[in-house]
Amino acid sequence: MGIFVFDAYGTLFDVHAAMARFKTEAGPDADRMSEIWRTKQLEYTWTLTLAGHYADFWDLTDRALDYALARFPSVDKALKPKLMDAYYTLDAFPDARSALRTLKAKGHKTGTLSNGSSKMLKSAVDSAGLTADLDALLSVDVLKMFKARPEVYALVTDHFKCAPSDVTFVTSNRWDVMAGTSVGFRTYWINRAKMPDEYLDYPPVATLGDLDTLAASV
Repeated sequence: MGIFVFDAYGTLFDVHAAMARFKTEAGPDADRMSEIWRTKQLEYTWTLTLAGHYADFWDLTDRALDYALARFPSVDKALKPKLMDAYYTLDAFPDARSALRTLKAKGHKTGTLSNGSSKMLKSAVDSAGLTADLDALLSVDVLKMFKARPEVYALVTDHFKCAPSDVTFVTSNRWDVMAGTSVGFRTYWINRAKMPDEYLDYPPVATLGDLDTLAASV
């Protein structure tokens, strides 16, 4: 039996699904605005943590959307409540449920380790129908600091009462792979977008294009 822990936003859940639901209403700048929204959301987690501050991930998602809307005045600001509501119930990637169920059928433990608050995580997991497929929803909110602090990754070993080497950590973020590798996790990079590699001193066990490939190989 193994322990498989997944990043949530971007790995199990499509962070661009909220904008995709309203792409026609948002207009031609929709995709670029969604990228800026995500970039700023992550940037705020890093800069606040570096400065010794903390704000709930939902608040940072809201602030990041305000910034993205300001950058793209062509997008109607009246869409904001709809976009935030959609982010609360993001679509899971098509392979998320099948991969988790394959891992569970093989007897593995599963969980998430996320910057999202417990409330956000529960909403996303419930709305995607993944509740029965995850043994733990671990949130940085209990620590009041974000990834990539090593204390965040210790939430996994504390919860499962295991050594870092017992954990397989799966994420779509290469910087998250770096952090997980540096604390001793076995890491897998789900590189759906075929991004170039970086952080070469902290490599994953493997780079894969989807979650089903991972679940079938372990």
